[in-house]
Amino acid sequence: MTITGIDPLLAAVRGGLTVYDLARPLFVGMPQSPNHPAYWRTLPRRHGDRVRGDGGSAANDMLVMGTHVGTHIDALAHVSHDGLLHGGADAHLACREGGYPDHGVHTIEPIFRRGVLLDIPRLGRPCAGGYEITPADLELAESAQSTPVGQGDVVLIRSGWGRHFDDPDRTRYLGHDTGVPGIGEAGAYWLAERGVHAAGADTIAFERLSPGRGHSSLPAHRVLLVEAGIYLIETMALEELAAAGVHEFTFVLAPLPLHGATGSPVRPLAVVGRA
Repeated sequence: MTITGIDPLLAAVRGGLTVYDLARPLFVGMPQSPNHPAYWRTLPRRHGDRVRGDGGSAANDMLVMGTHVGTHIDALAHVSHDGLLHGGADAHLACREGGYPDHGVHTIEPIFRRGVLLDIPRLGRPCAGGYEITPADLELAESAQSTPVGQGDVVLIRSGWGRHFDDPDRTRYLGHDTGVPGIGEAGAYWLAERGVHAAGADTIAFERLSPGRGHSSLPAHRVLLVEAGIYLIETMALEELAAAGVHEFTFVLAPLPLHGATGSPVRPLAVVGRA
């Protein structure tokens, strides 16, 4: 039977897709920024605690966590500079009734855009702790992969640091003593000049952290969130995508509509059609 009038996107779905999950699993004790409430999950009700007359039983969960824990997106409300949020809004006045109604994560529309993975270790860069990924590195990745970054794209920067997420030493991924690789202020301006919609990385802080300094200075956050209005996605799982050699894809992400919140847990996806 021939079906006519099928939406082109639905036709592509029916043709077969490969979906890469870019989110880290959420579990108690996972590595996370010490600046945010830790993830905790418990079972208030287990199977058998309460049984209905027909023999049925249900279990449920309770979660406690910060909105910047695990794989998450930063809203424009997350960072201010000199008392101002993006667009010049007064950061103090912008907070009303316990939230940020004009800059909160609920204002981020679901993202369905072209995605580009800039795989820096593929270039032979070691990306050791504290390494700054430069505009030259980003441009070299663009060229080597034939994936130029365009306006409105979502750009994911792989440093390779994500391999430490599952290290038994939970402090390894945090990299306080060693520093963490990532872009600096120059790399942030490079992204802003290209007009990207959002940017992500495989580290907790997205940007480079100097050894021993932790999150004390985050210039890329200032440039991207405050000056340019570009959303940030942190703690991403990019190893599988890189191993598959996928550098261009459809990027899908939808934050939880947490009214007035500064961020949201997310489960981003990279989708490619099957040849």
